[in-house]
Amino acid sequence: MSIFRDKHCEAKTSLLTENDINSHLKEISSEWQLASDSKSISRTFKFKNYFDTMAFVNVVAMVAHQQDHHPEMTVTYNTCRVEFSTHSVDGLSMNDFICAAKVDGTLNI
Repeated sequence: MSIFRDKHCEAKTSLLTENDINSHLKEISSEWQLASDSKSISRTFKFKNYFDTMAFVNVVAMVAHQQDHHPEMTVTYNTCRVEFSTHSVDGLSMNDFICAAKVDGTLNI
C-alpha cells in the first residue's frame, strides 16, 4: 500500500525536486509514467467495455472532487488515460502523487 493513500491534498503546495519525484514514483504503481518534461505523471487504465470504463471515470471524478485536485482524462471505449499535474506550480507537487495513489487504491492496486 502506498504511503500516499491516507494523505489529503493541500491548497498550498510546492514544486517537487527531481529527487523527490523519483522517490515518490517508487511509492505508486510502476504503471505511472513520468512525462519527458517531468511536469506530469500519467497512466492508462484498460477495461473490458465502455460501461466499466465510464464507471472508473466516475470514481476518478469523485476522488478528484474530494481532493480538489483534478486530472486531465482521455476516455475511449475501453481505456482511460489519467494525467496529474499541478498547474499552480507548473509541474509536479505532492498532490499529484496523493491522487495517483488514491486512484490506484480504487482498483486495489
